[in-house]
Amino acid sequence: MKDIKNKISIIMPAFNEEGHIAASVEETVKTFNEFGCSWELIVIDDGSTDNTFEILEELSRKYPKHIIARKNPYNIGKGRAIKKALHYLSGDYVVFLDADMDLHPLQVQTLFDIMRLDNADIVIGSKLHPNSVVNYPLERRVVSFVYYLLVRLLFNLPCHDTQTGLKLFKTEVVRKVFHRILVKQFAFDLEVLVNAHHLGYKIAEAPIVLNPKRSFGRIGMNAVLTTFQDTLAVFYRMRILKYYDNIDYYRRKNMAKEFRRMRR
Repeated sequence: MKDIKNKISIIMPAFNEEGHIAASVEETVKTFNEFGCSWELIVIDDGSTDNTFEILEELSRKYPKHIIARKNPYNIGKGRAIKKALHYLSGDYVVFLDADMDLHPLQVQTLFDIMRLDNADIVIGSKLHPNSVVNYPLERRVVSFVYYLLVRLLFNLPCHDTQTGLKLFKTEVVRKVFHRILVKQFAFDLEVLVNAHHLGYKIAEAPIVLNPKRSFGRIGMNAVLTTFQDTLAVFYRMRILKYYDNIDYYRRKNMAKEFRRMRR
């Protein structure tokens, strides 16, 4: 990475990716070696039922200094998989990168450039950035735009696209924000950004080049509906319950409730 002397941790969640994971990891290794920075790749297999993890084990033996591969016993959701990866990261910056290579890791350089120019704490790839080059179906464009309007209405975030699978964080932001996160599925990204904005961290957007390998990605209509429900839950916790401002109180309350349940 040009002008970056610190270590970068890349987190890549994967689920049933045996057809893509080897090429995705090899491309990531090649790209970051060419950047010439210090880096590590943490791949969390989120309970795959195919040979994804066996392939990852081979790759971790091939690149033992760079690749950490772990597997959840069952599928617990993208958000929980990313939170698990935090136990292993040692970098000064954290990159989220999807395993399907819809977004090439070469674009991480742009995110770092914008972080430096805007003095931002977080830079997110955005399909709705005016300079983005995206090639995805009309139905996905409609869903993305409607979701942007909903997020804008509920949270007034300074960004247009919370869901693209390419993001860059300073590690201190990750350490401060992620223990507050409850969402397990796709609205995890939104909850992270809402909390980071609430804590005063600066968010900037970057253009991307998106070349989907699947017609609707891995996200079906059930996932879309779940994301909308989780989004409303984040709004309730943030604006009405004030959960994030009183998180220690609610955790003690829940622990006391669980203790009483166990004593019955």
